[in-house]
Amino acid sequence: MDKKKLLLLVGALIVAIGTAFAARSLFSGASTPQAEAAAKMPLGPKVLVAQRGLPVGTIITADSIGYQNWPKDMVQDAYFVEGEADMAKLLGTVVRNPITAGEPVTQGSLVAPGDRGFLAAALQPGMRAVTIPVSARTGVAGFVFPGDHIDLVLTQTVKVNEGQALKASETILKNLRVLATDQSTEQEMVEGKTRVRTFSTVTLEVTPKIAEEVAVAQTIGTISLSLRSLSDNSSELEQAVASGTVKVPAGASKAEEERLLKAAMTRPLDRGSTFVTGGDVSRFQRKTMPLTELNGAPRQDPAPAAPPMMRGPAMGGAPMAPRGPVVRITRGKTTEAVPVSSR
Repeated sequence: MDKKKLLLLVGALIVAIGTAFAARSLFSGASTPQAEAAAKMPLGPKVLVAQRGLPVGTIITADSIGYQNWPKDMVQDAYFVEGEADMAKLLGTVVRNPITAGEPVTQGSLVAPGDRGFLAAALQPGMRAVTIPVSARTGVAGFVFPGDHIDLVLTQTVKVNEGQALKASETILKNLRVLATDQSTEQEMVEGKTRVRTFSTVTLEVTPKIAEEVAVAQTIGTISLSLRSLSDNSSELEQAVASGTVKVPAGASKAEEERLLKAAMTRPLDRGSTFVTGGDVSRFQRKTMPLTELNGAPRQDPAPAAPPMMRGPAMGGAPMAPRGPVVRITRGKTTEAVPVSSR
């Protein structure tokens, strides 16, 4: 290689190294002021943010929102600022627009009880709201609050023609979400403690089909509430996943998987009902239905068995049915009908 080409190669290498250092200093110099500006951004007041993802229809509770410091220049008038907003008044409101975890809660994203469209906002897509009457005895003595999940138990007395009755109790629906008790959708707090009070009605979130079942059940007998444990949903979800009832598609993201599992945990169930009759709790009650049908029509008893055939000598030993009164005589396992003479 001649001297001229060698000098050109060395010169090109020097230019490339210089260009690389210049680009490195340019990018580092541009990012450093931005990082320093973000670090030096003054913090403003604390604003109300979502502690977790809040989809549409979520009822606000004390553990779903909290105050957090926010940059002063990014605070908006629609935010709830600590010292200016009363968090106690926000409990029981419903999320109108979805809020991601860590996102500030705005005044337009919540709808309060009594506002127009409140109950509609509390319902999940495709769900309905139904109201049933309860008492202190059938409503778990007031220990049911909005946001809880309950089962419905139907108790009825089945009357029959014989003057007897069958007492029956049946769990007809499971995992129904409570939207409101009476006209209240929030828990009443007294000195920092939840106040337990009785109520006369409870509003539930159901599917359109279950709404029809609840309407019919109210005409059959008495409906009682059965409060569910928080761990029941998790155990039933594990059983549903194991049995293949709930399927998570392959390749689903973690967020999509959590959304599918959460929807499966909160959906109401109208299958797998259980029942108990009076005979299961008392020996003096019936366990099954008597021989008469429910609709008043007597059940047709089976026709009496024809008397056994007997052989008559006049017919050469051919079997013939006896005429007149007969007496059945059993010898071992054989029963014979013997006619009784009129003489």
